[in-house]
Amino acid sequence: MAERCPVPATYRAAFTRAALDTGVPVEMLVAVAQVESHMQADARSHEDARGLLQVLPSTAAALQLDVNRPESNVLAGARYLEQLLDEFHSTDLALAAYNAGPTAVRTAGGAPTQETLGYVANVTSLWRELRGCR
Repeated sequence: MAERCPVPATYRAAFTRAALDTGVPVEMLVAVAQVESHMQADARSHEDARGLLQVLPSTAAALQLDVNRPESNVLAGARYLEQLLDEFHSTDLALAAYNAGPTAVRTAGGAPTQETLGYVANVTSLWRELRGCR
């Protein structure tokens, strides 16, 4: 990956494979990982989301993936994003759903909170900066 791609060498192949598997741009996955976990594989949220892409154990289990293994975590996050993109047909709404949950986005008809709006803006901004990241 280019110098401006903030992916540790250990995880580069996982991000590339997940992007190829799902069609979700690698730059988008890297941006989500940066915002979600600061690229820390051992990150854990107060909601129990885990790993690089901060995937809930239940989401990973539904995808038959292991939330605690970095390669599997990246693939789980990518597959979940792919599902959200298919459902919402909008990157902004898919990212909002990744952050706040699809039910909250459906109920609100968009980002349900200012925090979610900020999340979408941060991921989108970083994603743009990472164009060409490989």
